[in-house]
Amino acid sequence: MLPVSRRMRSALLASVSLAAVLCPAELLAQAAPETLPAVTVEAEQNSPAAPPIGSRTADQARRDIQQTPGGVAVVAAEDYKTTSVASTVKDILGFVPGVFAQPKWGDDTRLSIRGSSLSRNFHLRGVQLFMDGIPINTADGYGDFQEIDPTAYKYVEIFKGANALQFGANSLGGAINFVTPTGRDAKINSAAVDMGAFGYRRFQGSVGGASGPWDAFFTASNQQADGFRDHSSGHATRASGNIGYQISPDFETRFYINANDVRQRIPGTVSRYSALTSPQTAAPGNVALDQQRNIDTVRIANKTTMRFDATTVEFGAFAIDRHLMHPIFQWLDYQYNDYGGFGKITDDRLIGGYRNRLVAGVNLLNGTIDNKQYANIGGAKGALLSSSLDKSTNTSAYLENSFYVLPDVAMIGGTQFLHATRDREARFGSVSGSTEFNLWSPKAGLLWDIDPAWQAFANISRSAEVPSFGESASGPGIPTIPFTRIRPQRATTYEIGTRGKRPDITWDLAAYRAEIKDELMCIYSAYGNCNVTNADRTIHQGIEAGLGIAVLKNLFTQDAKADRLWLNLTYAYNDFRFDHDASFANNWLPGAPRHFLRAELLYKNPNGFYIGPNLEWVPQAYYADSANTLATQAYAIWGLKAGVDDGTYSMYLEARNIANTAYIASVSVIDRATRSSPLFEPGTGRAIYAGARVRW
Repeated sequence: MLPVSRRMRSALLASVSLAAVLCPAELLAQAAPETLPAVTVEAEQNSPAAPPIGSRTADQARRDIQQTPGGVAVVAAEDYKTTSVASTVKDILGFVPGVFAQPKWGDDTRLSIRGSSLSRNFHLRGVQLFMDGIPINTADGYGDFQEIDPTAYKYVEIFKGANALQFGANSLGGAINFVTPTGRDAKINSAAVDMGAFGYRRFQGSVGGASGPWDAFFTASNQQADGFRDHSSGHATRASGNIGYQISPDFETRFYINANDVRQRIPGTVSRYSALTSPQTAAPGNVALDQQRNIDTVRIANKTTMRFDATTVEFGAFAIDRHLMHPIFQWLDYQYNDYGGFGKITDDRLIGGYRNRLVAGVNLLNGTIDNKQYANIGGAKGALLSSSLDKSTNTSAYLENSFYVLPDVAMIGGTQFLHATRDREARFGSVSGSTEFNLWSPKAGLLWDIDPAWQAFANISRSAEVPSFGESASGPGIPTIPFTRIRPQRATTYEIGTRGKRPDITWDLAAYRAEIKDELMCIYSAYGNCNVTNADRTIHQGIEAGLGIAVLKNLFTQDAKADRLWLNLTYAYNDFRFDHDASFANNWLPGAPRHFLRAELLYKNPNGFYIGPNLEWVPQAYYADSANTLATQAYAIWGLKAGVDDGTYSMYLEARNIANTAYIASVSVIDRATRSSPLFEPGTGRAIYAGARVRW
């Protein structure tokens, strides 16, 4: 059998979710996981045996994803879930090279991959999020993190830039797919509790199993926190599940459901002085208007998989109902209804004695937004100010072929075509308009399996990003630019790199350069808010490096299972700038640090005990505005964690920002700032968390 391809743990149709919360009272144990960082590689010179349908592991996902000639990664649940509070996407992605993820408040996070979405001061753009292949982003392109439950997944796939071709994601940042277990996975039953600073508490439980052709898995969590900053309290209940039926060992259909209820207050951005001297203080306007982001979501889906010797066929569909209740400067009441489907074929066979792997497919994502905006009267709805019905369609078709000119060298070519429309029907206080896009994104690459655990790769790719309804410019002194006049962002990216694994070292190294035309950027501003339109030309280039190495071994043990002092390090060099811009010349693009380093040094004992410090370091301030007049401040924060994990029982104790350093975690960008511009999100102060989990 040949491999089932890596992609979309996707979607169609229905089923139910529940999942429980109980948590064990007594947990101790032994055995820290011997997992290596997310940079590990399991290269295959020839076709590996296909994993059983319905029980794909993180290692199998890693082998599949590493058939990509570019920046990709898989993070297994064991890398973060049992050794950390794991409350935001940063806890999942923090050691993936090239990913900049900084929590803002609650579950909200500024996420940028290779400089994507730098001008998106709210929500997310430029990275497509999926849950079991079901889109989390709306049909017009924006995304949120409040529906992400880090406790629910068995692994997470990261595809940088055009390496996300198979997800219909050809944006600058790429795609992230959060994959839940199935009833055929090992030790899927669990109960856990986490508690800590600023009123944080979370209870989580999961249950699953298989009987004959049927299997099922359900998980749920309830999380509450008072928040580090004033006016940042929130709570969330999240549930996911799936039911699978194997018609034969090579024919399975699986139904998915996910539901979320999230209520979160927003403390807002403040001045640089306030962020560094009084980091817990909320923005006065946010308090006065009782600003919040509240979301109710239900998504249902189905995926059917069939294998025929060298060919695997996947197809499915999904539907998503999302209600956003969002009192900010106005009271936003948005009802989203998104739906779509996909089909994919993977053919992996010998042709004339040479291995050839063909992947082709189509993705459909359509949706409507019933958009109503009211006056915000101290957090309550006032008069209706505007209303429209926004419709989006996105149809993408892709093809990628890997031809092995040698048993260990593949030449890869592919392309994606995207047809997208955006249509606004004004009903009250808004303006109708529509636009259409037809975009090709070709790709060519080389993948060399130097040995079974060492790869080198290179690629040249095009990417495109269609604007959402949120892109426009208007205000005093600003030329009015409706969303229909915003052009798609196009980029040509050059990438070269290597990844590998040895018993005592793992590495992931890539260099890239993206030449971008019409980047969606903050070119005008009014009232301190960014108006996103098209820049002329910009450049994003940099280096992404990940390293895991056993610094010392056999400190206290001498048997085959040595204890070790393990260093895990990730570093990004970001050179993002305008390219001879008429207004900003060759200025640095705002919103991301030039250097970003995270490191962790853990002592790991075969009996399960681990302990060690960690560091996050931004050695150079970065700008908050395109004019490069206002910058953040360099910082270094450090923490410590310890615990035990024997694969069944685990518990941890974690301290973060032990020195209680006041620092700026992220910024909202603008074109030209002043010293009093409210653009800064303070980082969280000293915090201690503890948790315990049992799995069976």
